[in-house]
Amino acid sequence: MPDIRLDGYLLRGRATPTARQLREVGVHADSLREVTAVEFLRAMDREAEEQYDVLVLALVGGGVQAMLHGLRHVWGERAERPVVVTGYVGVVYEKLADGLLLRHGADIVLANSRQDADRFRDVYEGVGADASSVTEVALPFLGGKPYTGEHEPYTVVFAAQPSVPETRKDRTYLLNRLIEHARKHPEREVLLKLRSRPGEHTTHIEELPYQKLAQGKDLPANFSLVYGHMGEVLDRTDLLVTVSSTAALEALHRRVPTVVLSDLGIREALGNHHFVGSGCLASWDQLDAGHRPVPDEQWVARQGVAAGGTPSEGGSYERAFDAARERITELLARPGGLPPLNPYYTTETAPGYLPGILARHHLGPDGAPLPGAPASDKAPGPVRQIVRRAARGAYRHGVQRVAPVIRRMGEL
Repeated sequence: MPDIRLDGYLLRGRATPTARQLREVGVHADSLREVTAVEFLRAMDREAEEQYDVLVLALVGGGVQAMLHGLRHVWGERAERPVVVTGYVGVVYEKLADGLLLRHGADIVLANSRQDADRFRDVYEGVGADASSVTEVALPFLGGKPYTGEHEPYTVVFAAQPSVPETRKDRTYLLNRLIEHARKHPEREVLLKLRSRPGEHTTHIEELPYQKLAQGKDLPANFSLVYGHMGEVLDRTDLLVTVSSTAALEALHRRVPTVVLSDLGIREALGNHHFVGSGCLASWDQLDAGHRPVPDEQWVARQGVAAGGTPSEGGSYERAFDAARERITELLARPGGLPPLNPYYTTETAPGYLPGILARHHLGPDGAPLPGAPASDKAPGPVRQIVRRAARGAYRHGVQRVAPVIRRMGEL
């Protein structure tokens, strides 16, 4: 296997990952730095630097679209350029057309299951866009030891999500039911698995973190809050409960009994509609009474989880990424190099939408940096670092504390 060098660029913003979050990914970069969009594009334009073979845009849809247009501007007609890869990591249950079209223009758009690949191609072909970039793979973080039987003690894990459900009432309801389940089953260990520690953010903003809602509550001895890698928590899980988290697919892949809650309804806004037909939908009342879900094997297979069994069972998950590898190899060997990036959204197809997306990253309608765009290549000094941390803290405080108060005042 040839030597591989991995350079990481962290796009500066409200969701820039912390050192802890990066450690949990389990992949260590040879170099890592935080950049603005313009700094990143400038780095990609330096012909004197070593040419990259593959460039992965691991961003939300608007960020991907901005970088695609920015890269198109800096690379122009250059044929010797990296293969650009993007996609989703998780359940695609909302903004399907919007998110997909914002990712169009990359050489490869990864789909995490057969179902997603079919849906992605339907969207692209439905608007007359090239769908050849869609490449079926699987969720990249599946794996781990398959579930072989109950642990001692029997462990129930609720996988929290930062933005689902959204309201204080609904989140408090779920927390109270989890606590009540722990009281009804003192022989069980009940864990509330949290996505982020206080002050951290993921892609989605969490205005009402569960750890805040749990403050002051009389918690039973068998109830606790846990952080850390989801895979490590699943190693000791006997029942995974969630509203619509991707953790459900992780659990199903390992054959861990999994429940997607129906208490708040089965609704697109919650994302649990994605699990219709899975056999996993159930309520807290049913779980309190001892219900054990049985997943539908055909549904599970279409989601790209436990396909043909887990890898340890000789299944096909370990080969799920062969198509992407082959596609990258094919593109890199293409005679004459690669064509210019060609996103579906242009100032002709989306003149009222695209310029605003690009402007958020200080790019003009043609992908060129706007006058005055932040583009310093120098590492920030200690004072600037302190100011930046303070600004992020103020932003997060506003999101998690001030905004909910203003919203409640508006409802009076």
